[in-house]
Amino acid sequence: MTSSGIFKRRRHARKRGRAAARAMRAPHGKRLRRQGRMTVSVHPLFVLFGLFFFLRGELFLFLVCTAAALIHEFGHALYAARIGCRLDRILLLPCGAVVQGDIEGISLADEIRLALAGPAVNAACAVLFVALWWLFPDAYAFTDTAAYMSAGLCVINLLPAYPLDGGRVLYCVVARFRGALAARKVCVVCSLIVAAAVLALFVLSCLAAVNFSLLFFALFILFGTFGGKDCRYTRLMPDFARTLARGAEVKRVALAESCTVKRALSFLERGKQIEFAVYDGEGELACVLSEREFFAILQRADIYSPIGTYINGGF
Repeated sequence: MTSSGIFKRRRHARKRGRAAARAMRAPHGKRLRRQGRMTVSVHPLFVLFGLFFFLRGELFLFLVCTAAALIHEFGHALYAARIGCRLDRILLLPCGAVVQGDIEGISLADEIRLALAGPAVNAACAVLFVALWWLFPDAYAFTDTAAYMSAGLCVINLLPAYPLDGGRVLYCVVARFRGALAARKVCVVCSLIVAAAVLALFVLSCLAAVNFSLLFFALFILFGTFGGKDCRYTRLMPDFARTLARGAEVKRVALAESCTVKRALSFLERGKQIEFAVYDGEGELACVLSEREFFAILQRADIYSPIGTYINGGF
């Protein structure tokens, strides 16, 4: 084939890719523009909880706990971004925080990894502080509370109860073998057992030094089991206008049509605009997708399906 024929074929492939992306983007344009940024909300009880610690002279402990909880939630966000989801809202509650969004369509395996990402970040922070003590022993007096709090949050969040991450892992494991209904029943029973155990510890604490944190934690579990919402995420959608206003380097990646949407997501890089050159099974260029066109596909795509499915207009 002559070079002129190759260039014509590539131009035609680009036109087909852009046309397909425009067709998929049009019905969702308004919905995408309405997506907000990540927000942090504070429940009124959280304020009262902070006031309680302030009156007891433990405000620093409360602030460290809040910081560790926020780092925990951002750990979830980091993994969520890798699978095409975005942390939408953090709600600070007494003894913890919950996140909101939409994770519909992800696999149980990814949901387990998403749940474990938060405790993993807390564990990493605890290890980092311990390593810091070995290098700079004098830092212990300033970082011991943060280290113990990070380790504590890691362990506590692995308890098999809602809305803790261990409860979500338990749900996914049971749902894998017994179905969603059985998983929900098992999680409710386990959550009640854990809440009852924490309440028992609170009662025992009343015999010596009353630990109201145990009471709040038990109520947190009960609220998460019967009155709260699941941890949820929304599909990722960047602010193209702001990115382009700052200027960004263009990153070009070659993919086969058989490559999954999830795999394509892993090539995204903060501060760079990406272009996907998609090739068919014979090694010929099928189309070139801009980042905006790729995200238009992402809004409706099953992230485990081949990207070629959506380039060819199949849904």
